[in-house]
Amino acid sequence: MRIIIEGWRFLPHSYAIANQFQLLEMLKRPQLEVYHQDMPYISTSWQPITGLFPQNEETALRNIPHLSPQQPADATLRMYAPFNLNSSTTNRTATFACTEWGIVTKSIIKGMGVKSFAEAHAQSDTIIITPSHWSKEGLIRSGAEESRVVVVPLGVNPNIYHPLPIDERNTLRQKLRIDNCFVFLNVGLMCNSSQGIGRLLKAFATIVEYYPDTKLILKGRDAIFPSRDSIAKAGKVALTDTEMERIKSRIIYYGQTLSFLELAQLYQIADAYVSPYLAEGFNLPVLEAAACGLPVICTRGGPTDDFTHPNFALAIDSQLQTNHTKSGETLWFVLPEQEHLVELMQTIIEKTLFRERASKAGPQWVLQNFTWKQVVDKLLDLLIPSLKLSRPNFEPIIL
Repeated sequence: MRIIIEGWRFLPHSYAIANQFQLLEMLKRPQLEVYHQDMPYISTSWQPITGLFPQNEETALRNIPHLSPQQPADATLRMYAPFNLNSSTTNRTATFACTEWGIVTKSIIKGMGVKSFAEAHAQSDTIIITPSHWSKEGLIRSGAEESRVVVVPLGVNPNIYHPLPIDERNTLRQKLRIDNCFVFLNVGLMCNSSQGIGRLLKAFATIVEYYPDTKLILKGRDAIFPSRDSIAKAGKVALTDTEMERIKSRIIYYGQTLSFLELAQLYQIADAYVSPYLAEGFNLPVLEAAACGLPVICTRGGPTDDFTHPNFALAIDSQLQTNHTKSGETLWFVLPEQEHLVELMQTIIEKTLFRERASKAGPQWVLQNFTWKQVVDKLLDLLIPSLKLSRPNFEPIIL
């Protein structure tokens, strides 16, 4: 059986990250021939980055062949943006698509080169694969045919994202001089307000009043987004001068591109993960944090409802909101309550037993339900039903 993947590689963008981990998992299937076609990045400033994976895996990704037009294939999966809903020459075609703001925005539709998202989907036989029910609702709201929108979550590689032995963790924390601190972490900052960085900074400014030995690690993606500038702008809007002065020495910022093993170390040395987002398509760092044994604080009502559990995650109360833009479109988002965010950050600091429970429950939950192997099993069952895979029939863990 043959599958063609059209997508991005060698880039720390969520679409490329998902594509690369899925490709590595597909390459393990002896019944499957995998082919890849690199698609143009959406920004000319983006450049391929090496070193994200160990050398053997990077070589495996680089050596995936390209299928010539004369060779038939069974399925096509597209993992890039703007979305492409056109039919392909294969038996089944699927496009990975996310909606963060509850709709397919006009800018995305323009990038697709179509007048109507609904018409484009109706005029093709393409299946839309989206990682969360929040995202699926946004696609349907924009006119996608519900019967051809399928939720397949993202996953983690448990060989990378897992808790560290306590002695290794302590050594890393000592090197960073955070061994006597309580450390919050947030990963993946972009260049818009969707991830709630202003709310996080505001809450952190309150927390350090009462817990001065607290640090906040922020991991940006300067290679593809102006993350550092986003933090500065958000801070100016959300904080008073006094609050800014209070937190600036307690924030540790990483903007450089890290390998996935290096990124995992940030999760492994932190004490809690916090994500007061407003709009996300999935929010993969929350899942990665849980896999590393971190207790998680994230917004209730969004995509993380699909894959978090009260045994390791605390949900920030939120309200479903809409915003009418100047261009005439309505954006949907969940607005986390500021006071409840502060309360939950305090709870995480104070509740040692909850953190200990989360350190075991999170990795167990992710390992049982959200690995890339399980993701690829679902993708292949959808795209190539005749490909019978032999795999254990695990029952979900009920925590």
